[in-house]
Parts: sequence; C-alpha cells; structure tokens
Amino acid sequence: MNKDIIKFLRKSYNLNQREFARIVNCSFALIALVEVGKRRVTSNLENKVKEAFDLDENQIQSITAIIKGISDGVPPFI
Repeated sequence: MNKDIIKFLRKSYNLNQREFARIVNCSFALIALVEVGKRRVTSNLENKVKEAFDLDENQIQSITAIIKGISDGVPPFI
C-alpha cells in the first residue's frame, strides 16, 4: 500500500483527511504527511486501512491498477 492508495480511498469515499483518520483510527497529521510523501505507509497503518474499509489483497491490487490506468490516461471503467 502506498500514498496513492490512501488518497484514492479517501477521495472515493468523499472524506477529508480528518474524517479518514478518524475512521482508520490514526492521527490526521499522519494521513496528511503520508499523502504528501513525507511519511511512508507502515504495516500498522496498512492493516488499519484494510480493516476499516474491509479490503483484501485482491482489492488493493485492483485499486493499484485503477490508479495506474488513471495516471496513464486510460479511463478506469471501460
């Protein structure tokens, strides 16, 4: 899991950083720092995100593919 997945999830659920942090049970500052690349996604944070949003590895891989498609300029739901 990386910062792009964190930001994608947060925006997909239409949450601000504070709301996302509250759901994941971590600090707002951590989410803000992760999203700008000043902190990495630790295994602890990854586990909290997976639990809060009921995600498994296949779903994480799908989100990664969507993000890659978006960054490559390909519409995600063709």
